[in-house]
Amino acid sequence: GTADVIKTHHNDTELVRRLRDAGKVIEPLTDYHKDEVRLIGETLGLPKELVWRQPFPGPGLAIRVICSDGTPYTTPYDDAIVQQLKQQEEQQQKIHCCLLGFQTVGVQGDGRTYAHCVALTVNETVSRDDIVWSDLYELAKQIPRQIRHVNRVIFMHGQPLSGKQQTVTRTLLQTDVVEQLRRCDKIVNDVLYKYELITKLSQVPVILFPSNFGATASNARSVCIRTFITNDFMTGVPARIGTDIPAKAVFEMFDEILKID
Repeated sequence: GTADVIKTHHNDTELVRRLRDAGKVIEPLTDYHKDEVRLIGETLGLPKELVWRQPFPGPGLAIRVICSDGTPYTTPYDDAIVQQLKQQEEQQQKIHCCLLGFQTVGVQGDGRTYAHCVALTVNETVSRDDIVWSDLYELAKQIPRQIRHVNRVIFMHGQPLSGKQQTVTRTLLQTDVVEQLRRCDKIVNDVLYKYELITKLSQVPVILFPSNFGATASNARSVCIRTFITNDFMTGVPARIGTDIPAKAVFEMFDEILKID
């Protein structure tokens, strides 16, 4: 059979296709991928900080905001998912798992899926220096394989949390929301430059999502930093903390982002 369409380009809309067919869209670089564009930039002698900056989404940072009307994303399977997460916790001992209240997009098998996101935290007795990142990575791979209706797992910085953590903040594509993400995105990119990680990490999207973990402020949201290594910008692997990116750099991002109002 034929695999489902997994990735569609956010600039290639029906309107753009009609304009292209009418000869009204000029795309001189349409056949070049991001890595090839960087090679052209180097050949032209453009500044390194311009050539190697993180790829910026065509529609702007708004494309990286997961919106919500303030209603948690729930399904009839949530209680069963939480029970299976508890079983994972019993096996891991120092790692906690919680179910979040927003929907994420992921790739499972040959198709795109929309399902739950699960967050992993560690015991309060585990210091930053003692986090066993390899255990977190392994569990993050296991959960979507073993638990249905979960397609993404993230590490969450902060106190250990279990069960359902499904409260969310109303999040729409408004100026203050996008500005919140813009400030976080700048912090992440400044740290990448500081630790000379711009050329090593192919792409580090910063995503704003509506989970608030019980905080009541109108701007209480969460930020995801997705470190990614790829050669073709189509397939790749997550950058491993402590191997591909220093843990010190990651925690510096965390600490600075937490200062944002």
